[in-house]
Amino acid sequence: MLEVHRNSSIDWKPSPVVALATSVDDSQVAAAREDGSVEIWLVSPGSVGWHCQLTIHGNPNSRVSSLVWCRPEPRGLPPGRLFSSSIDGSISEWDLYHLKEKTVLDSVGVSIWQMAVQPYNNPLADTEHNSQNIGNGVVIDRYSDDNDSSSSESGDDDDLVELHEQSLVENPCIAVACDDGCVRLYTVSDADELAYHKSLPRVSGRALSVTWSPDGKVIYSGSSDGVIRCWDVKHAHELYRITVGLGGLGSGTELCVWSLLALRCGTLVSADSMGSVQFWDSKHGTLLQAHSFHKGDVTSLAAVPSHNRVFSAGSDGQVILYKLSSSPGGATSDDKPSTEVIRKWVYVGYLRAHTHDVRALTIAVPISKEETLLDDKVKRARRKEKPLDFSYHKWAHLGVPMLLSAGDDTKIFAYSAKEFTKFSPHDICPAPQRVQVQLVLNSIFSQTPLLLVQASYWIEICSLQLRNGALSCRVPSGARATTNLLVRVNSNGNQKIICSTVSPSGSLFSFSNHVKLSLFELKRSEVGKRAWSINKRPLPSKIPFAHSMIFTSDSSWLIVAGHDRRIYVVDVGSSELLHIFTPCHKEEAKDLPPNEPPITKMFTSSDGQWLAAINCFGDVYIFNLEIQRQHWFISRLDGASVTAGGFPPQNSNVLLIITSSNQVYALDVEAKQLGEWSRRNSFHLPRRFLEFPGEVIGLSFPPSTRSSVVVYSSRAMCLIDFDIPMDRDDGSDIISGLDSLSKKLINSPINGRLKRKLRDHNLETKLFGRTNFEFFAFRDPVSFVGHLSRTSLLVLDKPWSEVVKTFDVAPVHRHIYGT
Repeated sequence: MLEVHRNSSIDWKPSPVVALATSVDDSQVAAAREDGSVEIWLVSPGSVGWHCQLTIHGNPNSRVSSLVWCRPEPRGLPPGRLFSSSIDGSISEWDLYHLKEKTVLDSVGVSIWQMAVQPYNNPLADTEHNSQNIGNGVVIDRYSDDNDSSSSESGDDDDLVELHEQSLVENPCIAVACDDGCVRLYTVSDADELAYHKSLPRVSGRALSVTWSPDGKVIYSGSSDGVIRCWDVKHAHELYRITVGLGGLGSGTELCVWSLLALRCGTLVSADSMGSVQFWDSKHGTLLQAHSFHKGDVTSLAAVPSHNRVFSAGSDGQVILYKLSSSPGGATSDDKPSTEVIRKWVYVGYLRAHTHDVRALTIAVPISKEETLLDDKVKRARRKEKPLDFSYHKWAHLGVPMLLSAGDDTKIFAYSAKEFTKFSPHDICPAPQRVQVQLVLNSIFSQTPLLLVQASYWIEICSLQLRNGALSCRVPSGARATTNLLVRVNSNGNQKIICSTVSPSGSLFSFSNHVKLSLFELKRSEVGKRAWSINKRPLPSKIPFAHSMIFTSDSSWLIVAGHDRRIYVVDVGSSELLHIFTPCHKEEAKDLPPNEPPITKMFTSSDGQWLAAINCFGDVYIFNLEIQRQHWFISRLDGASVTAGGFPPQNSNVLLIITSSNQVYALDVEAKQLGEWSRRNSFHLPRRFLEFPGEVIGLSFPPSTRSSVVVYSSRAMCLIDFDIPMDRDDGSDIISGLDSLSKKLINSPINGRLKRKLRDHNLETKLFGRTNFEFFAFRDPVSFVGHLSRTSLLVLDKPWSEVVKTFDVAPVHRHIYGT
């Protein structure tokens, strides 16, 4: 029976999300957090696949105010170029290939509240889906403008692709709303800096919001004096102005226009500090409809690609849907029915998934592949309880727009844009910015288990104490494990820590920030009041700061994946640099300058022979540490990123890889092929594993067996036993969507047409049972799972209610009926 030891003492304080934006090709969503970091999430059309592919740590003192994507350069990455504005007046570009922030505009001298990129359209482009971002991270697509005549939410959106006549903007402009009341325009080019183009006349109050018209000829700006202004871009003069307070709840200088949105149907939408969302005729500046359903500031707007649905969100935690409704006109003067069609923006409903202010909205349209059922007509067995994320796969499909929201509660939620109120929001980030933890099972300090805990600005080394009588994992609570803080090391200069590692012996640990790498030795103090002390160890001067690092199994070597895309092998005893690897995908390129994406994950085998290095996009490089040369290159498996991996302690020749599409690969490293288990099972995995609740974040091997592994996310864990045949009748089947490379690795033919029956399975069951791929759902978000022995596990979790208490802002007050 498996024993579970739980601990909830690790501090965890994620940072609020302040901005969202969808990439040009709709494949990724960028999320900027208050601590200066930017996350890149892969958009998923199915119940799995939401994966935080990249995290880039920026300047924590430069708070991001907005994000925009520009179309890529001819040789750039398909998602495009990502820019952010800052309250300090600077604009930065986020390099997704080198994982760094670079300033492209030092400062305009005042705070920047918002940016908007000029829309573009390529008439030579094909008719496949090709979206563009405008204002507030809202996606503007080339779709038909058909609107249904029903005011109900479930009406059809014929989001068919349609090319609109617009000229291709060679060097698009970015409009910047500044605190001094001025809107400045900058040209985006291939240069490392933005080029100043022109400024629109300065107005009273702060310029808080800005957006472009769909044809890119007009700019709308909103300010802190409650006025929306329409500007002619070519001549830089004002066409008209709108006093927002006349249609909403507020008026005068106390009203702030926080967000603007220009639609192709000729409607301008505004959101203000009085809780009003107003719809205006953009041609004449007249009010069409005004809605005041929000109970606080409305800070963000978003529209579906067909532009007949608009979403708003703000400080009351609500996300509200408005829909364009069509109805026939009334009778004419001669009592004949009118042929005129009246269109109105009507309130549909709201959802409240967030506990705090909602700071950002964006629309994403999944374009990646979906899993295909072997036989969609197979009758499903009834379940006593719905599995986690039961409704998400019902509405999240290829090409169907979805809404994303984020805010001060640090969460990111996805909604059905078409059936907004019918389904519950999907939490794509159940454990935001989870704490990075590493376990040392048998340290040199009397075999005491140690934990390395990586916080944002310090490293903690803790000892782990287990209580006797741990309970079976059948019981959700389990037994409690306690931690004692031994030492804490702060990062110099308030620099955020990127990565860290601890040696298997527990005596050495290292971490890196954006400036340098540091190595420390942990010792027991024989004299003095302190029981533990640390000594700083020297490192070779030429080693740069790192994106990833790891010790070998004997703790003698420190392997560093530098930001310069090289891998450095250091002898920690002599502080000598032993070797430098340059990852490459071709043998002839090994002597060329590094040209591969940065390495973000590394694993070493227990015998010290193999090093597996994985870049941020999922390519795998295998190095032989004995002969110091690259042994194998594996292009990204099934086109997905790698979320977890490792070498089993009892089998150093096997590398286990888990991808963001929840595929499992057991690689025979020496033979350069898939292992025997993968050759039999890579095409067929139980559907419940492919629909793993939450993103897989790690795996743990039992220390004394070579046949099993525990794979875990922040919401559940699953046991895979490689010695137990996969039960073809224990779940519905999905033929994995493997790419051509993955199929070439399969040596033996697989019968892909086998039908498997569905059997009832409960997520809260014991891990050791008769069937393979058994699940156990966690009650609270989990940051780490690790084996303490063959039959016991350590689970580090934290009740979300305790995490919320650490936030700097209070939750939105909700009136309870009867109080």
